[in-house]
Amino acid sequence: MYYCSDVSRGVLSFLKGQCFCLLAEVVLVCLLFSSVKAEEECPLSCICVRDSGTVTCRGGEHTELPGDIPTWATTLILRGNNISTLPGGAFSSNNGTELELTTLSLSHNGIMVIEADAFTGLPRLNLLDLSHNPLVYISDRAFHGLRELRSLHLNNSLLAPAVAQLSNALHGTETLRNLHRLELSSNRLKTIPISRLDAFNLHTLVLTNNSIENIGKENISSLYHHKRVRIYLSLNPFRCNCELESFYFWLKNSSQCVDAARLLCAEPDAKKGIPLERLRGEDVDCLNENLEAVSYVFLGIVMAMIGIVFLMVLYLNRRGIKRWLNNIRDACRDQMEVYHYRYEQDSDPRLANVAV
Repeated sequence: MYYCSDVSRGVLSFLKGQCFCLLAEVVLVCLLFSSVKAEEECPLSCICVRDSGTVTCRGGEHTELPGDIPTWATTLILRGNNISTLPGGAFSSNNGTELELTTLSLSHNGIMVIEADAFTGLPRLNLLDLSHNPLVYISDRAFHGLRELRSLHLNNSLLAPAVAQLSNALHGTETLRNLHRLELSSNRLKTIPISRLDAFNLHTLVLTNNSIENIGKENISSLYHHKRVRIYLSLNPFRCNCELESFYFWLKNSSQCVDAARLLCAEPDAKKGIPLERLRGEDVDCLNENLEAVSYVFLGIVMAMIGIVFLMVLYLNRRGIKRWLNNIRDACRDQMEVYHYRYEQDSDPRLANVAV
C-alpha cells in the first residue's frame, strides 16, 4: 500500500505539471490568434488588401465612416455610399492612434456637410478626393491638420453656399501650405476662389467647365508673380470684349495656361466659337473701343449743330425765302399758261388754219 500511494502521488504530480503546461500553451495560442485576428480584421462590407495597404468600401451600405479601419491601411476608398456628414474627428481613433492613410477617396457619397477638424488624425494624408458630392457647408477649419496634403479634388462638388465658403476654408488654416494640386472642375464658379496664391505651394489649378467669363486683373497679376502655377481653363464661357484685355495679353505672353488653345469665345455672337488665341489686339483694346464710341458721339453732335444752323438760317431768311418761293410759283404759273395756250391752238382746227 505504501508503494502504491507513492506511485499515485507521482502520477498526480506529473498530471498536474502536464495540465499546467497544456493550459499555458492554450492561452498563448489564444493570445496569438486574437492578436493576428485584430491585426488582420477588415471593416464590414469592405475589401482589404494588406499587400497594397488598400481598404475599399463600396455599395451604398455605409451611412457613416467605418470606425475599425486597420492601422496598416495607407489607402481608403469609400465610394457610392450614403454619408451625409463628415463630423469633427471622423478619422480619430478612441485610443488616440493616428492612421497611416496617405490617400483618401470619398467621392460619390452624398456628403453635404464637412465640419471643423473633420480630418484630424490623418497627419500623413497626401491626396483627398471629395469629388461628386453635393456640398452645401464647408467649415472654415474643415481641412485643419492636413499638413502633408498635396492634392485636393473637389470636382462637381460645390453647391452655391459651399462656393461662397470655399475661399475661407482654403485660407482659414495654415496647414495647406504644401498643397500642390487643386481641382475645381464643373462647379459653376464665376471667379477663381483663391485670393492669394502665395498662401499655397500650388503647381496645378484645374478650373475647367465652370462659368468663368473673365480672369480679373488681380488674379492675372498674381499669376505673373507665381510662374510655376499651371492652370486649366477650357470649357468656360469667355466674354470676348475689351474687358478681356489683360487676360488676353497674359495668354499671349505666358505659357502657364496649359489648355490655352482650347479656350473659346462665348460672347458676343459675332465672335462665338473663335479661339481666344486668334483674336487680334484691337478686338480687346478698350482704348480703341472707347475712341470709336467717342467718335460716333462727336459726329452726332456735329450733325446736330449743322442741322440747328441750317434751321436758323432758314428762319432768319424766311421773308426772302417766301419771296423766292412766290417768284418760282409765278414763273411756273406763267409757263403753264404758255403751255395751255399752245395746247388750245393745236387742238382748234380753225386756229390752226389761221396760223397757216
